[in-house]
Amino acid sequence: MVQSYQSPVRVYKYPFEMVMEAYVRRFPKCDMIPIMAGTDILKETTSKDGAVNQISRRCRLHVEAPYLLKKIMGVEFIHFIQTNTLDRRNRTLKIDAYNESFSSRVVIKEHCTYSVHPENSEWTCFEQTASLDIKSFFGFESTVEKIAMKQYSQNISKGKEIIEHFITELKKEGVTHIPRWVEPQPEQTEDEENNKVESEVESSSEETEKRDRTSSTPSTGSRELQLGASATNILSMDAVTLNDENNKLDADYIKRCLGDLTPLQESRLIQLKKWVAELQKGKVPSDTCLLRFLRARDFNIEKAREMLSHSLIWRKKNQVDKMMNEYQVPSVIQDYFPGGWHYYDKECRPLYLLRLGQMDVKGLVKSVGEEGLLKHTLHICEEGLRLTEEATSTYGRPITTWTLLVDLEGLNMRHLWRPGIRTLLKIIEIVEANYPETMSCVLIIRAPRVFPILWTLVSTFIDETTRSKFLFYGGNDYQGPGGLIDYMPKENIPHILGGECKTVVHEAGLVPKSMYLPGEEMDAARQHLPMSDQSIYRSVSLGRGQVHEMVLLIEEAGSVICWDFDVMKNDVSFSVLRTKVPITHRPEPQSPTGAMGVIDAVMGSDDLHRSVIEKGWREGHEYFRVEPQLICHDGESIQGSHVTSHMGTYILQWRYYESTQHTSPLDIIDSITAPKAKIMYYYETLKSADYRGSMTSLQSCQSGFSSLSSNTNKSANSSCPSR
Repeated sequence: MVQSYQSPVRVYKYPFEMVMEAYVRRFPKCDMIPIMAGTDILKETTSKDGAVNQISRRCRLHVEAPYLLKKIMGVEFIHFIQTNTLDRRNRTLKIDAYNESFSSRVVIKEHCTYSVHPENSEWTCFEQTASLDIKSFFGFESTVEKIAMKQYSQNISKGKEIIEHFITELKKEGVTHIPRWVEPQPEQTEDEENNKVESEVESSSEETEKRDRTSSTPSTGSRELQLGASATNILSMDAVTLNDENNKLDADYIKRCLGDLTPLQESRLIQLKKWVAELQKGKVPSDTCLLRFLRARDFNIEKAREMLSHSLIWRKKNQVDKMMNEYQVPSVIQDYFPGGWHYYDKECRPLYLLRLGQMDVKGLVKSVGEEGLLKHTLHICEEGLRLTEEATSTYGRPITTWTLLVDLEGLNMRHLWRPGIRTLLKIIEIVEANYPETMSCVLIIRAPRVFPILWTLVSTFIDETTRSKFLFYGGNDYQGPGGLIDYMPKENIPHILGGECKTVVHEAGLVPKSMYLPGEEMDAARQHLPMSDQSIYRSVSLGRGQVHEMVLLIEEAGSVICWDFDVMKNDVSFSVLRTKVPITHRPEPQSPTGAMGVIDAVMGSDDLHRSVIEKGWREGHEYFRVEPQLICHDGESIQGSHVTSHMGTYILQWRYYESTQHTSPLDIIDSITAPKAKIMYYYETLKSADYRGSMTSLQSCQSGFSSLSSNTNKSANSSCPSR
């Protein structure tokens, strides 16, 4: 595969003529380029007016390769042919080079351009592109490619340093100005000569005034070069008129706004920017956004491009930009979501405080739905990007990530509500795919013994690179050396964590059930949920005498059956049963027809509301009650689980519950008009392996968290930028 490189625009704050004088001092040999063994001029031509000068050279380069490879190659030097075309009239130097040695096996091409800065005629721009195509090289193709790219990267880094060095040498020699080339003029009369002098004086005066105005407000690059500086960090699709110039990036801008990048990383960024510009036809994400996707894929251009492409499609399909522009934080979130922005960490990165242990996960899901939680999470992510952009502007250095501080005090088994965890995992999946490399580190503090279960369920869905950024503190470990004080200024530590800083993040509390969405609204909301088209909950209504059952086939003893349901109307009884006789899943019920069909449906004789337990079966013989029967009243929420001891058929059973029995024939008529019970339920069967490690840590006399914390802390400390 052809490896390509494209440099950002490097700006020398010297006139073109000074840069050219410094450039020629590299030949025939430069001590600052040890790889260069020397050069020989093959051909030199100059135009009649002296404006264009072209020189072709053969350059000898030392072979920096392993001994075995040198022996196979059988050469001491590699030869390159370089052709320089200097156009003094247009003030440009174009350099084209290619390898002469091993040209049938390896093809290396390079093109460089020195030109006048588009906004400041006293500055000079430099751009560079190159490609490497290794067709075959004695079985060492991969090794040669790595050596070539490494050496090329090192030489690129030295390029600007060398020019600066020789300009300094020129100044030491007293050379501070080199006049521009002027068109040769034919011989003129004395009057013509005098008029010309006067004209040149006026022109020179105007040029001086213009240069003074330019130097008084120096530009760091043209409008095109500054494209990234004005763009937001948010992955927005703001329309921008693009041409080839827009894909250029100023090296100074990269260092100031994006951070220190290697030459190859800069090249990957420019290539991705150009690709997106062509794909989006005038709408491109910011440079910071592109860089995040590159970092997420270790600067693999193909993988980053694929990831970014999926994200752009996701944003367009779900109209994320429009959704975020119109987003208003629901009152339930304002009052009961225990999270908010809390100043900055020690590296001036925005910090978000989440009191997860105080969160009523179930209440929030039931009140705003999964879509509501997802929208709020995306809102937090977008806010984080906006705050990092502001921090970059405020502190004058690249700040592209934010820090998450998670307080787990109060975390208990109610937080392990399976639908809530399932929602959390889907949100994590969406955030990781569309907001990569936005988190500097995640500080987990006051983690209780129940936390290993949650971490076991969640961690496998988090990218390995992101997972390495998690730091764990059990108990009060966060208060001592190596704790929060290493990551947060002392004056910013919240008062709830022993600091002196007041925080607006409250304890929230339980969401009142009066704020829960009706079942129909939750179902409608899920249909628009960007992350899933499947419903977590199912709804069912039960009349007098009716039963609703879910038949589960357990193929492995030790599997865990989990359930969660809410009684929306009236009362129901709930049982968990096991049968000796295998039972297959019942067929889809047919809608009842006619008067008798309606009565059958009410009395529970239709397929949907008929129990699979036959009338002749006896409890303790053909079937068993593996969990005590529960009587559940209107408004109650029930969660539970059962560890199966046998393989076979298990039944989750809900019945309409009445405290008194009716025997009057009129009961049939009363049943038709009586209000029905209604439940919303969810169930799931987990293999025993999903819980074994976590159950062990819960049942042991000592929490398994401490070992998890110490192991994770070691890897995270080395990766978190603020350490």
